[in-house]
Amino acid sequence: MPAEIGATLREARMRARIDISEIEAQTKIRAKYLRALENEEWDLLPGPTFVKSFLRTYAQALDLDDKAIVEEYRQHYERPNEADLQPIVPASRQKSQSGRGGGRGGGRGGGGVGPSRGYTIAIAVVSLVIVVLVVALLTGGSSSKKTPTTPASSATVPPHHTHHTTSPTSTGTSTTAQSTVVALSVQPTAPVYVCLISAGGRKLIPGLILKPDPTHPSTQPTYHSNSFTITLGNSSVKLFIDGSLRTVPASSQAIGYLITKTGGRHTLSSSQQPTCK
Repeated sequence: MPAEIGATLREARMRARIDISEIEAQTKIRAKYLRALENEEWDLLPGPTFVKSFLRTYAQALDLDDKAIVEEYRQHYERPNEADLQPIVPASRQKSQSGRGGGRGGGRGGGGVGPSRGYTIAIAVVSLVIVVLVVALLTGGSSSKKTPTTPASSATVPPHHTHHTTSPTSTGTSTTAQSTVVALSVQPTAPVYVCLISAGGRKLIPGLILKPDPTHPSTQPTYHSNSFTITLGNSSVKLFIDGSLRTVPASSQAIGYLITKTGGRHTLSSSQQPTCK
């Protein structure tokens, strides 16, 4: 039985708590193609060349062995091309056929019959179309609205569990994706209600009462997303945004923030605060 490529990708993404939208922003591959890879719906993808390219980029984004995954696809799903299906002719037979062809040709030349000019032109045109489609697919999935790049914070991140790390790819798209992803860790100093939602709408902390651990004060994980919305029941909490400590001012009512890479922390009105219900 071949390894389930789609399940491997999906499980790695779920373990890292990463949304499809975050992978789309990082790899510039459209979300519908990412879902097709996870579901092994190869017929929904443009062709084997694109499938292998997408698998390689997706695996690198999840810190998986991209060569092993591409090889698994090639062995079990990729069909051999026409050149692989051509019969092997012994050299002696080729010489014999060449000699007979030269005798019958009467001055056409002594060599064997090579590929026709039309066939060569067709191959060149197909190759050009494939290159154009690859460029269109890789650039078409990105947002038309460019986000300005800001330098990452130089502050040291406190010790915690990291749920998502990004490996740079050979195309350089990882650097662009990282410029819009913000890291957030919520560290309670006393019992506090927390509702935390990612840019994709996933409830990272679904309305829970977080309590500090005296023996391990920095046990809360770090989350990564293009933006976060958060509701806090009180101010007994420390927010680490890209490694920088941001305290929460005392308030008699619930406190809400919108947190982004470029805009920092923006206070939300009571009607804008997420409820996790």
